[in-house]
Amino acid sequence: MMSDFTLHELQCFNAVVVDGGFQAAAERLHRSHPSVFAAVAKLERRLGLDLLDRSGYRVQLTEAGRAFHRKVRFLLHEAEELQTYASQLAMGEEAELRVVLGDLCPLPPVLEMLSRFFAQCPQTRLHLQFESVTGPWERLLEDEADLIVHRVPKSDVRMEWIDLGRVALVPVVAPGFLPFPPDTEITPQRMQTFTQCVVRDSARHPSEQGHFLVDGAPLSSVPDHLMKKELILHGMAWGHVPRFMIETELRDGRLLPIAGRHFPGVVEELSAARRRDRPHGPIADRLWDFLARQTPLLRPTLGRVPKAKQATEHHTTGT
Repeated sequence: MMSDFTLHELQCFNAVVVDGGFQAAAERLHRSHPSVFAAVAKLERRLGLDLLDRSGYRVQLTEAGRAFHRKVRFLLHEAEELQTYASQLAMGEEAELRVVLGDLCPLPPVLEMLSRFFAQCPQTRLHLQFESVTGPWERLLEDEADLIVHRVPKSDVRMEWIDLGRVALVPVVAPGFLPFPPDTEITPQRMQTFTQCVVRDSARHPSEQGHFLVDGAPLSSVPDHLMKKELILHGMAWGHVPRFMIETELRDGRLLPIAGRHFPGVVEELSAARRRDRPHGPIADRLWDFLARQTPLLRPTLGRVPKAKQATEHHTTGT
């Protein structure tokens, strides 16, 4: 009759598969080679199955072993989550929550919101970081953040999110930057000789190519949209800037939109996101519920791209 197997035996079996051998598995688990070998052999006896083929130079999974390992990986992941959750319950309220704000985050309303929440949680310290482009995703997926406020790759099943509002990225220039009218008919070819300002990706391993880049144009790289805005205001470059940062300048004419057929601008969804596949402590859950009650965070106008003026057609007659 089949006996119950242990979590330790499953861990040893998984380590042998992942690391490709008993010695490597023993080093990963900080155990001796004979103890790992014995645990896997005992698991096979309990199951009445040959999980590993030991006849070659390297151990290989049998067909039964391959099917069994798929279930083992899922069970070990669940066991790890249960251990983390038990640790959080034992600790009570978290001593710290790590929040990353992305470069598309409107700071005044978000910081006011976080300030209000953490004033009610004096035992939990807010650890705040600022990252750009794909940096927030990397911090979250590498377990260096508990929550991010940024645009979210919604096809990534590891994340869950709350939409907070829409952010329009508007292509703009300063008056006099272009030697021709900043109208809706501007093409990438006409912008090729003008310096384009872009925000640097703060991720250690960037996962996206640059957006809105004009092929062959000179580039100016900056760490955030605030510096980008200043360069554009001073006539040193052009670029896409979040509308919430330039609403006043668009209104008084210090910045001119060039959005049209060829540069339509873009609207991003600003979201709060956290790991779907990780347990969360009581304060993290309270923050999540608090954020869900704050939507929409931005006025609808800030999620629309203002268009440049329509080009005026000039008809000339040749002689």
